[in-house]
Amino acid sequence: MAEETEDFAAMFEASIQPKRIDKGQTLTGTVVAIGAEVAFVDVGGKGEATIALDELRDADGALEVAAGDRIQAVVVSTEGGLTLSRKLARGAASARQLEDAARSGLPVEGRVERVVKGGFEVRIGGARGFCPFSQIDTIRTEPATHEGRVYEFRIVEFKEGGRNLVVSRRALLEERQRAGAEDVRRAVVPGAVLTGRVVSVREFGAFVDLGAGVQGLLHVSEMGWSRVVDPSQVVKPGDEITVSVLRVDDGAGRIALGLKQLTADPWSQAAEKYVVGQVCTGRITRLEDFGAFVEIEPGIEALAHASTFAPSGRPGSWKEVARPGTTAAFEILSVDGDKRRIGVALVPDNASRSSTVLSSSTTIAPGARVIGKVERHEKFGVFVFLAPGRIGLIPMQETGVAREADVGKTFPIGSDVEVIVLEADDAGRRIRLSAKAVQDARDADEVRQYTERADATPAEGFGSLADKLRGALETPRKR
Repeated sequence: MAEETEDFAAMFEASIQPKRIDKGQTLTGTVVAIGAEVAFVDVGGKGEATIALDELRDADGALEVAAGDRIQAVVVSTEGGLTLSRKLARGAASARQLEDAARSGLPVEGRVERVVKGGFEVRIGGARGFCPFSQIDTIRTEPATHEGRVYEFRIVEFKEGGRNLVVSRRALLEERQRAGAEDVRRAVVPGAVLTGRVVSVREFGAFVDLGAGVQGLLHVSEMGWSRVVDPSQVVKPGDEITVSVLRVDDGAGRIALGLKQLTADPWSQAAEKYVVGQVCTGRITRLEDFGAFVEIEPGIEALAHASTFAPSGRPGSWKEVARPGTTAAFEILSVDGDKRRIGVALVPDNASRSSTVLSSSTTIAPGARVIGKVERHEKFGVFVFLAPGRIGLIPMQETGVAREADVGKTFPIGSDVEVIVLEADDAGRRIRLSAKAVQDARDADEVRQYTERADATPAEGFGSLADKLRGALETPRKR
């Protein structure tokens, strides 16, 4: 009986004696107070320990714990009291500590040594672990960017006494992202300007991580005021960019982002900057069946309609002179800033060398002698392209072609024709022309030159020819 009493006393004495605490041991305790730089943790009969506040903050610097919360940490020092850490330092982790960390989920520090087949070799204390490519980050990155970096990892497999370790950095990142996702979503509202990281680039745009795994789509149409064909020429995975939140669809979980909205819209000054009749340099960007789109400045595309190109007699032949990438002079035909539309026309190469070639803004007055291109034939006459938006008509009686003759042979479509303007309204849209008058004028000029010669002998009949020409140039009856 006396022996049993002594054994019980010994056991009781041992139970109230502080147990030995070793460096590297994992403890669970309760946060009892938070100071300026450290938090105080009650670890039961083992006493009170401290842990640096930096160990208890999230990625944004906010404390993750409060008084009363229970935490799990590792003893990193026993000198002058217990000092805890929530991660295993890479130079102090033993096999036993790694096993505890694998069991408890405690993060461990590791250095990425090199790229190996399928992933990375990671040095953790005296052990070597393997991190698959897919587990090094939440986004796809170049493997070489991680070599030599020190990260926190979670041990997902612990085998053969620590000789076979598989670790994941992505598991920790995603866990922290989930914890901060709600705060990020509260900041994602239309009109907000946020900084994010490009996760991936597709042909239709780029996905951007706004923090804590919350992603938005930066569509290719929102990348710049200029037309963007290849999004990868604007952003690349891993780039940190500033974007504007355009729309948020909470139901579908979609966030639309914009990049061009952070710069001035070039269309806001287009109506003041461009006026009808102005000639500017433009670059043809693309062709459609109805015309060519022309970039006259970054972010502003004008349209050169197919009808503004001089006819050649072959369907679609205008595309031969309007090749994408071509830079040329274009005349402004119309400007509508509200509808973001500008009409232009290609300025012919010989426009500056010949006063007889018209522009769309040239005033067409009766008596003017100009050169146009035959556009089409009708029973009542021949239509002539004079300038973009300026089509004139040579009535059949003004062609100078006999009634029974083939007018198409005399005026092939696409051929140049010199005409005299017989009639034109103020807007220059209703234009009546004469090819016959040109020939009559030539005849009259020849007569004049002949009669002015010193040895010329006046001949009868010339007066009637002059009268005929004068009649042709008089204002005829309207169509």
